[in-house]
Amino acid sequence: MNPYNAFWYPVAPVVLGFLLDLLFGDPHWLPHPVRWIGHLISLLEMATRRLFPQGKRGEWAGGTLITLLTLVISTSVAGAVVMLARAAHPAIGFAVETLACYQMLAARALQKESMRVFDALHTGTLADAQYAVSRIVGRDTDTLDLEGVTKATVETVAENASDGVAAPLFYLLLGGVPLGVCYKAVNTLDSMIGYKNDRYLWFGRFAARLDDLFNLIPSRLCALLMIGTARLCGLDRKGAWRVWRRDRRNHASPNSAQTEAACAGALGVQLAGDAWYGGHLVRKPTIGDSLRPVEPEDIRRANRLMYAASVASLLLFGAVCIVFSLFSGGMI
Repeated sequence: MNPYNAFWYPVAPVVLGFLLDLLFGDPHWLPHPVRWIGHLISLLEMATRRLFPQGKRGEWAGGTLITLLTLVISTSVAGAVVMLARAAHPAIGFAVETLACYQMLAARALQKESMRVFDALHTGTLADAQYAVSRIVGRDTDTLDLEGVTKATVETVAENASDGVAAPLFYLLLGGVPLGVCYKAVNTLDSMIGYKNDRYLWFGRFAARLDDLFNLIPSRLCALLMIGTARLCGLDRKGAWRVWRRDRRNHASPNSAQTEAACAGALGVQLAGDAWYGGHLVRKPTIGDSLRPVEPEDIRRANRLMYAASVASLLLFGAVCIVFSLFSGGMI
């Protein structure tokens, strides 16, 4: 029997990769596909900026080209590696796919980095907390007070519950390692060139829009799973549902406020609002109700909710994948 045709095979590497991530996180010594994708993007950006003229049209064309090249190259390489590993031996193929799935997920890394902020808030200085949060957010952190540091950390955990866990799980189970790598390439492109500043406003526009498209479904599913698991975490499910329905569009991105709203409602706090980026104040609407002040313990609570939604995502997406595999096998 060919194990690749078994109904359980598409799910097994993802489940084991998820468990490896929970156990070990992201060891910095291990070569990581996202770092390779980042190097590729940097090289392509240098080349295309020489080839295309400055200005709106030239920058848009150059940014679109490197986005497409990055996706084609990264997805093709991932597919080739999986095919070669499978051809060598089923056990090698399974091991390679499991390792790749493990590297696509970031639940443990997200929890670890956010808890560094938690520890700094309890045992360090404000400067220590500002430095810790600067490792996981893109905003200016030197102006944040203790509450601002805490809010920024909770927001990051909430947003990355989708970007770092639920969305990769969605695409890994939808299309295997190649589609999972494709998603991470889109996500990396957005994080590197998807900024609304003078350098990337037009150059990164296509990448930013593509990231919005890829996250459209996973972010909403993750938010709903956060709401569904809130009570299991000792949080307010009704509040999560109410705030999500009201505030899920309170962000420039069509996706970021989805999980932030669910998390804010579950915690009973107010998130988002104005923030500083590159020395410029950016006016943003708030998310949630200020029923009580944000406190460091909310970082722990947000992580519990992130983990609960992650496990629920794996169970839901995995079940759908198995049902589809059984149905497809029965139809052939």
